[in-house]
Amino acid sequence: MADDATNLARQDAERIPAGDEQAVQAWARRLSTTPERLRAAIAAVGDRVHDVRVQLGHASPAGELPRPMQNAAD
Repeated sequence: MADDATNLARQDAERIPAGDEQAVQAWARRLSTTPERLRAAIAAVGDRVHDVRVQLGHASPAGELPRPMQNAAD
């Protein structure tokens, strides 16, 4: 039973509850965006935190390696 509760808590932590205004405000601050942009990202890709981060440009899609930084001299 404890494992079930832990799994549920983990799943809740991986999602942004778009219907909870306080949660939206908190996640918007955490992701350095506006609540409006956050809601638009959730509408576009769903409420999973990783997917929202990718939509907002804060993370790379799974399996994709970040591009190396370009040298200013190039």
